[in-house]
Amino acid sequence: MSAPLENVRIVDLTTVVMGPSATQYLAQLGADVIKVESPEGDGTRHIGVGRNPGMSGWFLGLNRGKRSIALDLKTPAGREALLRLCEGADILVYNVRPDAMDRLGLGYREVSERNPRLVYVGGLGYGRDGRYAGRPAYDDLVQAATGLPWLYDRAGGGEPRFVPAPLIDRLTGIYLAMTMIAALRHRDLTGAGSSVDVPMFEVMADVVLGDHFGGERFEPAIASWGYQRMLAPHRKPYRARDGFIAALPYHDRQWRALFAALGCQELYSSDERFSTNESRLDNIDALYQMFGELTPQRTVDEWMALFGELDIAAMPVRSIEDLINDSHLVDAGFFETVEHESEGRIRDIRLPSTWSNYTPDFARPAPRLGEHNRELLTEAGYSDEEISSIFGDCHESTRP
Repeated sequence: MSAPLENVRIVDLTTVVMGPSATQYLAQLGADVIKVESPEGDGTRHIGVGRNPGMSGWFLGLNRGKRSIALDLKTPAGREALLRLCEGADILVYNVRPDAMDRLGLGYREVSERNPRLVYVGGLGYGRDGRYAGRPAYDDLVQAATGLPWLYDRAGGGEPRFVPAPLIDRLTGIYLAMTMIAALRHRDLTGAGSSVDVPMFEVMADVVLGDHFGGERFEPAIASWGYQRMLAPHRKPYRARDGFIAALPYHDRQWRALFAALGCQELYSSDERFSTNESRLDNIDALYQMFGELTPQRTVDEWMALFGELDIAAMPVRSIEDLINDSHLVDAGFFETVEHESEGRIRDIRLPSTWSNYTPDFARPAPRLGEHNRELLTEAGYSDEEISSIFGDCHESTRP
């Protein structure tokens, strides 16, 4: 079967995590993603461990399925090469500040003059219309700006803390990929390209306020902000005799069954704090605390067996090593060992979706810096002599 995004070409100027994660999703669905890098390469090439310089595991995990060309966009030749690539593309996506694109002569006006049907997408830190426009934005900074570390402290964490994963980069990357597909569909319906912005701050503000707007959603406010269950200090994994477990009794039936199994039926039948959904939510922290005092009496396996009998959702708290070796992921074919031309055997992750009439293939491994210089410029109509004038005698990166 044809890939869903077959014949869609994306010129990808993004770096680090947000943009590359978005374009990797689309590459795994069949898009031809041209990763345009500076002569120094995407910074993630040099972050973390790797077998060879410029090919870190982090980079390999964010750039599968792409072709790489190294261009100095500050030179006339590099800028012109980028514009030539855009003439045959459907989408250009970038994540530097818009004024930087303008200074390079690669703003929407200049690029759309060369290809009016091009969709021009910016993965920004902050929207252009607000006072934060143009500020530098990184995952930690946007976490701080949207209250995540403060919420951690408010929920009993002891002090503000960052989520120990680039959560905002990854979430915004998913939204960015979705927006690119929507903008491409709009182009196909109208015949005209467009300029679209996806700002990290606004995306994450939507995520946080979606749960915590509370009574402030109404005008005038009818109650304070916040979702009580999320903010309960005792909402955390429960300590078992030999580890930790996460469990979420949710409905009346589940709480009734759990109270009965633990010999605490009176908490459901007589204690007004816990006898209805509404009262349990009002007293959720006391309920979590009480249950947490009982969980050390059994092992993780014993709790998992009981929760299974009661049809209560639960999972043991796992380590990253556990996740890498998770039996469900192995069963699902989530990992595949592939042979990279320069990096040897590496483990790749498949696209986490299943289709009734299409099987997403594991994309080609991430490219070496400038690996496809000659190939891509030849496709853009450059002669051998013109390519040599841009890159000299070296048309692609020296192999490690």
